Amino acid sequence: MNRRDFIRSSAVLLAGCSTVSDVGVSPTLGGVRKPNIVLIVADDLGYGELGAYGGTEIPTPNIDSLADNGVRFTQGYVSCPVCSPTRAGLMTGRYQQRFGHEFNPGPPEEAEPDFGLPRSETILPERLKELGYATGMVGKWHLGFQPELTPPQRGFDEFFGFLAGSHTYFGNAKGARLLRSATPVRESEYLTDAFAREAVDFMERHKDEPFFLYLPFNAVHGPLEAEETYLARFPNIEDEKRRTFCAMLSALDDAVGQVLSKAGELGLEENTLIVFISDNGGPTLRTSSGNGPLRGQKSQMFEGGIRVPFMMQWKGQMPAGQVYEQPTISLDIHPTVMAAAGATVEPQWKLDGVDLFPYLAGSDSGRPHETLCWRMGERHAIRHGDWKLAVEPAGVAPMLFDLARDREEQHDLAAEMPTKAEELADLYAAWDSQMEAPRWRGRTPATAVPRRRQR
Repeated sequence: MNRRDFIRSSAVLLAGCSTVSDVGVSPTLGGVRKPNIVLIVADDLGYGELGAYGGTEIPTPNIDSLADNGVRFTQGYVSCPVCSPTRAGLMTGRYQQRFGHEFNPGPPEEAEPDFGLPRSETILPERLKELGYATGMVGKWHLGFQPELTPPQRGFDEFFGFLAGSHTYFGNAKGARLLRSATPVRESEYLTDAFAREAVDFMERHKDEPFFLYLPFNAVHGPLEAEETYLARFPNIEDEKRRTFCAMLSALDDAVGQVLSKAGELGLEENTLIVFISDNGGPTLRTSSGNGPLRGQKSQMFEGGIRVPFMMQWKGQMPAGQVYEQPTISLDIHPTVMAAAGATVEPQWKLDGVDLFPYLAGSDSGRPHETLCWRMGERHAIRHGDWKLAVEPAGVAPMLFDLARDREEQHDLAAEMPTKAEELADLYAAWDSQMEAPRWRGRTPATAVPRRRQR
C-alpha cells in the first residue's frame, strides 16, 4: 500500500469507528472481519541487541522482519524500567501510578496481599472481548496472584503460562509453576518453544474469528538457561553468560518466526496487526542484555532503562520499512489496538496513551507526546520536548539532558541551565500531584522505599 492509501485508510479508521454492537466486523476494512491482534512482549531485552536496532552478534531475522514490513520506533519508551508496572501500563493504556501499581512485588510467597492490577481498571482483553474477539494469553502475567486477578478473570478466554515475575525455562524443573487456565500443568519442552507452540495452536483454532493473542515471553529474563540446540549456534562465544543469553534470544527469534509463519500459512497476514515491544531495558550486569548506545540499564531512569525496541506490522494497512522518530510509549498500544479494532476510544476511559495511526499516516504531523513522565519511588524522570530531567539514582541532584544532541546522556546541563531544569521539575511536580501513592513497597534495593501515605 502506498502512503496516500495508508493515509486514506487511517482517516476512515478515525472517522468510522464502530461501537461494541458491531461484533466481529470492522468498518475500518469496509465491513469485513475485524483485524486480529498479536501483541508480543520480550522480557528484559535491551535496546541494542536486535539487528533492527544495530545489533550484530545475534541474528534476529524474524523479529527484524517486523521493522522491514512495518514500522520501527526509534524513541519507543515503556512507562517503567521494571517488569510489573510496565505491564500494568501496557494493559490499561494509563500511567500505572494512577492506580498505585508502582513497583515489582517480589515472588508470590513474599508479595503483599494487595499486589495486583485492580479490577477498577479495565484492561485491553476485556475491551476486545466486548468487541467480539477471542482472547488468549500465552506467557508471563506478573499482574496479580489472587484468583480474581489472574488472566482467566481479566478477560482472557484461554491462558497458558505463569503468574510470577520469572520462571525456569525447563518446565519439569523443581519449582515450575505453569498453569493452563487455573490448573497446574507440567511441560516437557523448553519454555520459549512451548510458548510458541501454544501461540500458533491458538491462532489455528481461532483462524475463522477475530482474535487477540497476548504473547509475553519470559525470554530473555533470567535465569540464564538454554537448550543445547540454541547454544550450538554460538560456538565461538567463550563467555558462558553471554553465550547462554545469545542462545535465549535466538530461541525467542525462532518463536516469533513461528507466529509470523502461522499468520502467513493461514492467510491472515493482511488482517493481523502485530506489535512487538520489550518490557524494559536489559539488566546488562546480570544477563549481558545490552542497551547500547544508550546509557543505563533495567531499573534506571536513564534511556537504557526505559527506551526499548518497539515495532509494529500490519501488512496491507501500514507501509513497509517506515522509521518513526518521535517519542512514543507503551501506553499508546492500548488505544492504537482499540482503534484498529474499530472501537471508539471514550474520554471516560481517561487513557494516557494515544492512537498512533494518525501520526504514522502523516495526517497528524505533531508529536504523539510533548511530555512523558516516569516514577518509581524517589527515582523519577520527565521528558518535555527533547529535554529530559532525571533523578538517578534516588537522592542525587537532578540531571538535565538534551536528547536531541545527547542521546547517550553524557552531558549533564543542570548547572549550566538551571531555569530549564526548574521548568521541567515544575512540570513533573504537576504530573506527580495527580498520581496515587504506591499500594505496595518495592522488593529490590533499586526500588525499595517506604509506602507513601495516601493522598
